[in-house]
Amino acid sequence: MTEQQWPGIAGAEALVTGASSGLGEHFARLLGGLGARVTLAARRTNRLQATCAAIRDAGGQAEALALDVGEAAQVAQALKGRRFDIVINNAGVAHSASALDHGPEDIDHVIDVNLKGAFHVARATAQAMIDAGTPGSIVNVASILAHRVAGHTSAYAASKGGLLQLTRALALEWARHGIRVNALCPGYIETDINRDFFASDAGQALIRRVPQRRIGQARDLDGALLLLASDLGRFMTGADIAVDGGHLVSSL
Repeated sequence: MTEQQWPGIAGAEALVTGASSGLGEHFARLLGGLGARVTLAARRTNRLQATCAAIRDAGGQAEALALDVGEAAQVAQALKGRRFDIVINNAGVAHSASALDHGPEDIDHVIDVNLKGAFHVARATAQAMIDAGTPGSIVNVASILAHRVAGHTSAYAASKGGLLQLTRALALEWARHGIRVNALCPGYIETDINRDFFASDAGQALIRRVPQRRIGQARDLDGALLLLASDLGRFMTGADIAVDGGHLVSSL
């Protein structure tokens, strides 16, 4: 994979939220490796610093930004005066429990981060693009649970479904400014957080329900993410791309 394959990435200013681990860290390394100047944002700045150092050691440019996307005032303050060409709205949390066992605090936390947090970041970064008169790409990381549901994920599924509809609404409003807003909908992707589960009997049973009969890896998302972020996707807005090994089209 080279810079020339993905026009609009090299030299771009990119923001990745939730970049302290998992998919966010992977996306930051990916963009940094293709020549983007990457700002990694998350609450855990110690993890951010280590990833920034790795990107710089590989010849890239990266900086850390302490940011809790669930706090609107903090988002506005942290992003004030900053303009990005590419925004990856990746920060997210999950809560697994039956609907009746979702406490009010659990519901608020999931919605505040997954839906409202993405809205806060999108608004702040889009305003900077509009003020500067420059185009940009915002990629909201949703989930296949925005399309279908699974047990014990009611708040999470609702937040991701809302994020998908938010993506479409923002795409419609900001298209005239040259700002594209699209969504990436991963299926089950292996990360440090879920690796032990997918190695268990229950995890293996879930994997057998995926038509490709395997769990996804972070690198499996690269093509879709770069299509939406780069100039190759310049006529795409309001779209969502599922990367799930065929899970969404599997039989009920």
